[in-house]
Amino acid sequence: MAPALAPAALFGLLIGSFLNVVAWRLPRGESLVRPRSKCPGCSTQLKAYDNIPIFSWLLLRGRCRGCGESISARYPVVEAITAGLYVLVVALKWGDALQIALGLVLVTFLVPIAVIDLDLKIIPNKLTAPAAVLAVALGAVLEPSYLPEQLIAGFGALLFFYLPALIHAKGMGMGDVKLAAVLGLYLGRAVAPGLFIALILGVVAGAAIIGLKGISEGRRTKVPFGPFLALGGLVAFFAGDAIVNGYLDRF
Repeated sequence: MAPALAPAALFGLLIGSFLNVVAWRLPRGESLVRPRSKCPGCSTQLKAYDNIPIFSWLLLRGRCRGCGESISARYPVVEAITAGLYVLVVALKWGDALQIALGLVLVTFLVPIAVIDLDLKIIPNKLTAPAAVLAVALGAVLEPSYLPEQLIAGFGALLFFYLPALIHAKGMGMGDVKLAAVLGLYLGRAVAPGLFIALILGVVAGAAIIGLKGISEGRRTKVPFGPFLALGGLVAFFAGDAIVNGYLDRF
């Protein structure tokens, strides 16, 4: 396992760099391939040596080499988080080809989904749709016996959020509903604690906002739920089965 962790980290850094591009360009309808990344200030295209994940940002002290414009720390943070999650997937799921494949793909989609939802309060179908297709395809190819659990969990998670969304249209958005279904396809039965964790995080965040802004203004503040779903889904991927088994053993 140990020899695989370094490649996982390196691959995660490279993918994380690309996910920064996805998070910025995809919701704006721009090409993910062309042109190359450029400075947000002077629009100069970055050289390859100025676009090395994390290291270039650190060497340049977060500024453009040409104009000195500040470059957001979010870029190396996304790269580092992606690399760290890739390493965790490989380390904790070593020996299970399906779980490694599902975990790496899940991380690859959840990172830009969370960033986009934080920025624009939307979860693009261009991310959730292919994520769903890939989950089903991986299950069908690598472990067909797991596919029924995936489909049942995906449908159950969809209903769990879809019905409240119908009743209270201003509550849960359809992007969140679709993301919950996607999590079911990746997590199977572990989606239950994942959704529960997401709901708790959402309630805590809402309470904190109300505490800071007051009841009236706090209730009007829109808080994207996608990042909570993403975090809950990741926790459930790594520990969800243990949580479910512990619950079933106890009761």
